[in-house]
Amino acid sequence: MELIPSLALAGSLAWASGLRLYAVVFMAGVLGRFELLQLPESLRILEHSWVLWTAGLLLTIEFFADKVPAIDTLWDSVHTFVRIPAGALLAALAMGSHDPALMVVAGLLGGTLTAGTHAFKAGSRALVNTSPEPFSNLAISLGEDALVASGLLTAIYNPILFLVLLVIFIGLLIWLLPKLWRGFRAVFGRVFMRQKTSTETVEL
Repeated sequence: MELIPSLALAGSLAWASGLRLYAVVFMAGVLGRFELLQLPESLRILEHSWVLWTAGLLLTIEFFADKVPAIDTLWDSVHTFVRIPAGALLAALAMGSHDPALMVVAGLLGGTLTAGTHAFKAGSRALVNTSPEPFSNLAISLGEDALVASGLLTAIYNPILFLVLLVIFIGLLIWLLPKLWRGFRAVFGRVFMRQKTSTETVEL
């Protein structure tokens, strides 16, 4: 593979893994299986039937778990330990047809990108779940599904456009993550204070 398409593939796999890891593995494997995507030899394992069946099953579970408030937060918390190393691995393997040094760099940067995307997803969904109505959570989850699919297709069929959008996304992520963290602390700080006040009132 040429360098630009490889970079776009590596970036898209790392970015999307922070949102929907199993969808990424399944989609890339299916596209490769039906020769709609020329995967590098190092990623051809994604086309294997066992990988596709496993990813498809986990994708189905994640699709429904991500639509239920509280369960989606628990799911995200557990997958902190799954998405980040998997995103780093997929990004590294996407550069498998190039210099091994590029694979290492892609793995390091890919893991960082996956971590940032995952942190934004998990943090924003935790804030949304403080709302009593369930529809905003459902809408955001469906939006993430569509975003992952469109992002991967853009990376495959228009890699330069995807890389431009990825740079913009990284810039927004750097700007938004501190604000998200401050909002997260403020909301849950107020919840903690209300609980503490209620406890003190009951004791009195």
